Amino acid sequence: MTSTPSASAEPVEPAESPAIEPEPKNGFDRFFEITRRGSTIGTEVRGGVVTFITMAYIVVLNPIILSAGTDVAGNNLAFPAVAAVTALTAGVMTILFGLVARLPFAFAAGLGINSFLAFSVVGQVTWPEAMGMVVINGLIIVLLAATGLRRLIFDAVPYELKIAITVGIGLFIAFIGFVDAGFVTSTGQASPPVGLGIGGSIATVPTLVFAFTLLLTGILVARKVKGALLIGLITGTVVAVVIEAIWHLGSSVDNPGGWGLSVPAFGGSLFALPDLSLVGAVSFDFGKVGVLTVVMLVFTLVFTNFFDAMGTLTGLSKEAGLADGKGNFPRLKSALIVEGVGAVTGGLTSGSSNTVFIESGSGIGEGARTGFANVVTGVLFLLAMFLTPLAQIVPSEVAAAALVIVGAMMMAQIRDLDLSDFSILLPVFLTVVVMPLTYSIANGIGAGFIAWAVIRSLSGKIRTISPLLWVVAAGFAVYFARGPIETLLGG
Repeated sequence: MTSTPSASAEPVEPAESPAIEPEPKNGFDRFFEITRRGSTIGTEVRGGVVTFITMAYIVVLNPIILSAGTDVAGNNLAFPAVAAVTALTAGVMTILFGLVARLPFAFAAGLGINSFLAFSVVGQVTWPEAMGMVVINGLIIVLLAATGLRRLIFDAVPYELKIAITVGIGLFIAFIGFVDAGFVTSTGQASPPVGLGIGGSIATVPTLVFAFTLLLTGILVARKVKGALLIGLITGTVVAVVIEAIWHLGSSVDNPGGWGLSVPAFGGSLFALPDLSLVGAVSFDFGKVGVLTVVMLVFTLVFTNFFDAMGTLTGLSKEAGLADGKGNFPRLKSALIVEGVGAVTGGLTSGSSNTVFIESGSGIGEGARTGFANVVTGVLFLLAMFLTPLAQIVPSEVAAAALVIVGAMMMAQIRDLDLSDFSILLPVFLTVVVMPLTYSIANGIGAGFIAWAVIRSLSGKIRTISPLLWVVAAGFAVYFARGPIETLLGG
């Protein structure tokens, strides 16, 4: 684990480090710090594979979301082209982050931003213009990171909120898993809004496969079996393929009891040349919409991108044991800059802003601790451009089981908090619960920041609050009220 030495520790640490820290085996080991972080090449490879398998659904889901959005000119993005650029951008950015930041945090198209683009932004602009806004959003984030302002904002966040972000992401991951598996579904009623399965029971075979995979993986993890998550994913997929071969359940689109995002079956050719026609299809001509509209849309993109990534980076670094006592981790500035580059690259390829993915926690749970795991994941994404049909075989119900397991692991971080002070408890609580309930990491962080600033200051602890935290809290207040503000300014 990379340490951040303090001034008071300077006389002691240099004398002790050489005796304690293991020597790297070679230049490759030294570059990625594999031995230093207590890992092995085999563990990193396994972790990278697990992360890819858990994230592979994005090659299917991102095209589903983006191709569903019709822009003001009546145009839609082609599914195969979006699938290709989704895999391409994820592969390139994941490898780049692994080489620069040397952390096991994989990249892919952010679900919050792609949904915002498809269902909000393109109702006012064309797809090329929407992707142009994504590029501008990324450039702003890179600027904030390069000037150190993003790091200052990051450092201004109290340790308790950083832990809360980790726990909240864990619950968010688990909730995504339950929903993707059909274990939790919308009831279509005001109360209760969600329920168990269909009609209060597990009524489909895919959901049963999820439960089987979850319990199997849970047993393996509890027994400390190496490769537990990978074994669970592979076993669950094999079971799903066998079931589909016997009962032909098909997709849930055609059969309510069918599979969710992908059907676990071999059909046709497993090889397909990637369609990269969307690369470079970007426009910065916003003349048909007002300046205020563009500003508000970019503002929303920046806030969502900025704080979703910050929360994810915080949670993953803590889960990997790479964060120090203040929640900081190695090469933080480089990580923040590359994360901004992910947004720029995603806009230029028309695959939507790419950011650190919370599903990277599955590889971390498998033991990944270095950027070499990212290289493995990134190469698999690049291969997925040609093997999209194969990547689609892993059903979302199986991948969902891994998400729930990782969510449980991240939930354990709450043990580090002293919640006896209610001025800490409530902001922490809001951070944790708002994330899964609103399906947004940014919303949870915003609720926690605002509550922390207001409650702590009015509880006689105003001097403990960083001025930057006040600025960010105020920004989140605007973010939460962006709808009425945009309407008011537009009028």
